[in-house]
Amino acid sequence: MSDFWRETNVFVTGGTGLLGSWLTPRLVERGANVVCLVRDQTPRSLLVSSGAIEQAVIVHGAIEDYELVLRTLNEHEIEIVFHLAAQTIVPIAHRSPLSTFETNIKGTWCLLEAARNLKGRVRGILIASSDKAYGEQEQLPYHEDTPLRGIHPYDVSKSCADLISNTYVKSYGMPICITRCGNMYGGGDLNWNRLVPGTIRSFLHDESPLIRSDGTLQRDYVYVEDIADAYILLAENMERPEIAGRAFNFGNERPFSVLEVVETIRDLMGKSIAPTVLCEAGPDSEIPVQYLDSTRARALLDWTPRYSFREGLERTIPWYEQLLRDTNQPARKGE
Repeated sequence: MSDFWRETNVFVTGGTGLLGSWLTPRLVERGANVVCLVRDQTPRSLLVSSGAIEQAVIVHGAIEDYELVLRTLNEHEIEIVFHLAAQTIVPIAHRSPLSTFETNIKGTWCLLEAARNLKGRVRGILIASSDKAYGEQEQLPYHEDTPLRGIHPYDVSKSCADLISNTYVKSYGMPICITRCGNMYGGGDLNWNRLVPGTIRSFLHDESPLIRSDGTLQRDYVYVEDIADAYILLAENMERPEIAGRAFNFGNERPFSVLEVVETIRDLMGKSIAPTVLCEAGPDSEIPVQYLDSTRARALLDWTPRYSFREGLERTIPWYEQLLRDTNQPARKGE
């Protein structure tokens, strides 16, 4: 384990989210002093239920509060930032674009401007973007030099945040890397309208999973522990000249359709219930096919995912089985 993190002051925005809940204990384990920004109290967050929250300093507030972010970076003498805070649900972005733009776009420039005003004290910033920043493209898979062409609200919010981040790299020489990941899944995801947790919950309640599209949408699914490890690896290497200021794709490089995902989960859980397909076509706010090329991460970071899609699900399903046993929560439909 690298000594890079020992006594390093680290700021994790969106600490109680899926990735933050896996990343924070890894950083603490490596000796980092972790400060997490938390907007809403989420008692069932993995960060809370695992007890890892007790090992971090918690700052309560919103990422778009510039003065709060500046105070946090300054008073806690932050050296490395993992900017994970975002509104990540595509249908919510479609219903309420302004709140998504506030969090994802304004939140990014507030963080970067606050770091800039500390005149070099922050020595590394990782911006959590998404494959959706690329928008719909004729040529797939996405490469890091693929143009950013978001059209729908969530996609646009990520395209804009990436362009703003690149501005701070090019205009101010700030130490920033952008990460673009496929659809992340794993234990700790409490957004039940996402495909993986919603489908698992439906099967656990012996119900038919509800598919809000025609089931043909294809995505690159990547297990959350692989991404947490990728972020740590990237942060440790950001000062290398061939890495500084660049974007990196992290994915499994193999797209799965919604129906394939449901069928894989059903097979692993030993269920025979068929899903309920609600639409004859995909949602207007969704891109039909997305998947990533991770050649740069392999070549420069020697990174590849440890877990296949099926192996990741084999680690994910027991987490939800335990969660529902512990909470005995009532049945609700998934996606």
